[in-house]
Amino acid sequence: QVQLVESGGGLVQAGGSLRLSCVASGRFFSIIGMGWYRQAPGNQRELVAAITSGGKTNYADSVKGRFTISRDNAKDMVYLQMNSLKPEDTAVYYCEASIYKYWSSTVGSDYWGQGTQVTVSS
Repeated sequence: QVQLVESGGGLVQAGGSLRLSCVASGRFFSIIGMGWYRQAPGNQRELVAAITSGGKTNYADSVKGRFTISRDNAKDMVYLQMNSLKPEDTAVYYCEASIYKYWSSTVGSDYWGQGTQVTVSS
């Protein structure tokens, strides 16, 4: 089984910083892309940032210039550095990975972590 485990959430004041980490474990061939999503109460889950195995990144407009996604392919980890946090960043943050389960796989399978709460006070 493939598991994604997030860490690093918490409570921070507006203007502060947090760093989220996510590690993938289990049996799989390779990770294609990794990303961070978030879901606030009453809202749909939305993409925050994503990164390919080659390091190409994509960000939601609301976090551009404040958040930075990075990954360590050797450790099967992805990170989200969040600076200048705002109360509207408050949400549960989920790690997502698209993974080739087997060497013969031609389509990636999506896996999700259980989420980590980020709360930004004003």
